[in-house]
Amino acid sequence: MRILIAEDEARIARFVERGLKANGFASTVVEDGISALDLASSGDFDLLILDVGLPRMDGFQVLKALREMDVDIPILMVTARTGVDDTVQGLENGANDYIAKPFRFEELLARVKLRAREATAGAGSVSSDVLELGDLGLDLRTRIATFAPDGGEGSERSVELSSREFTMARVFLENPNQVLTRDLLLSKVWGYDYDGASNVVDVYVGYLRGKLGAKRLMTVRGAGYKLVDPRA
Repeated sequence: MRILIAEDEARIARFVERGLKANGFASTVVEDGISALDLASSGDFDLLILDVGLPRMDGFQVLKALREMDVDIPILMVTARTGVDDTVQGLENGANDYIAKPFRFEELLARVKLRAREATAGAGSVSSDVLELGDLGLDLRTRIATFAPDGGEGSERSVELSSREFTMARVFLENPNQVLTRDLLLSKVWGYDYDGASNVVDVYVGYLRGKLGAKRLMTVRGAGYKLVDPRA
């Protein structure tokens, strides 16, 4: 998968480029909107990671121009703006996904992999932005989890997760019915260089249990935690 990164902050661009390369993706970096428009419309790339705050032509203008040219390249918008209006503007104007700075690379990678799966699934297949296990679903765009509180039908609830809760829930849903150690969760959600409270994993597992139901996250004594379908 060939990825175009349109980002004018050199540190962030290098960080994303190195991470994508380590995960097997080929990438090219441009630092302004006009260059992003030229390359994204060339047909040489499979995904555009598009920062909103670009010089010469901002990300929203690039997005609008590409869609008016009928260029259907998948676009993941990245921005430091966190307002709902900006998110809505991007998605309604044709962005496929939206992520706010600061972000963990693992979250960005999950979204890139989702686009990659869609690209290779075949023209007749139906793609999804939702990870699921039983009645639990996690929308990768909105960070909203849906589930049946009592495991039954007809009583679906929706709850919005914080950034850390979302990332942890995603890690569990990508590894269903598997025991995940505290060290693994710490590295995936907070990064290897985290130096905060040692019980932060347990605290956030508690948060998820409070929002999604205690029976979904099993404690495996001496090992870690496991996400299960309580109806199974």
